[in-house]
Amino acid sequence: MDLFSEYGSAILEAFGLTFRLAVFSGVFSLLLGVVLAVFRVSPVPVLRWVGSAVVYTFRNTPLTLVMFFALFGLFYQLKLGANQDDPLNEQNFQLAVLALSIYTSTFVCEVLRSGINTVPLGQAEAARAIGLTFSQNLRLVVLPQALRSVLNPLASVMIAMIKNTTVAVTIGVVTATGVNEASGQMRTMMENEADQIVLIFIIFSIGFMIMTLPVGFLAGWASKKFAVIR
Repeated sequence: MDLFSEYGSAILEAFGLTFRLAVFSGVFSLLLGVVLAVFRVSPVPVLRWVGSAVVYTFRNTPLTLVMFFALFGLFYQLKLGANQDDPLNEQNFQLAVLALSIYTSTFVCEVLRSGINTVPLGQAEAARAIGLTFSQNLRLVVLPQALRSVLNPLASVMIAMIKNTTVAVTIGVVTATGVNEASGQMRTMMENEADQIVLIFIIFSIGFMIMTLPVGFLAGWASKKFAVIR
């Protein structure tokens, strides 16, 4: 109980920061992943090349390197990726969201592309036969079915993204009061309370389980509710 009385508010603040990081990164990665998936199946060769280049580059690059590139490459060298006038904690938060979103979007893209490939070719041909354009075909016929067929794999990507928020500690993502995100706070507590490392590990493991398990349960329910019947 002494551990909770001393660090309780910091633990909650750390997980609050991690939750914000996961929500923003999840939304942006889904949006960017849809765009990349459309590029990957586009009839325009240039768009297919751009989509493939982005996916192969970032999917095969460690997230830690992407984080460092966002901070030292985009922000300090090119002055991109965050508002230079924002406080340091907000700058690093924005850069972490940027890195996580780009990295995760490549996995979202591949999941969606596999879902697009499950849609029967005859449906796309029928849509073209009634005069739908490529974008209308995707928006009205292909993507709705593709999304419904890959809810569980998408949930797995989102769960991995939540766990990947721990990499944000490498660029110093903190709250306005100086509290690190969950993994950074865990490291701080382990350094200060070396005799209670097991308890600290259990606390933070439970915290991440609380964040990730609902995603899996919701995806399981949704995949049954909105299953595509063929």
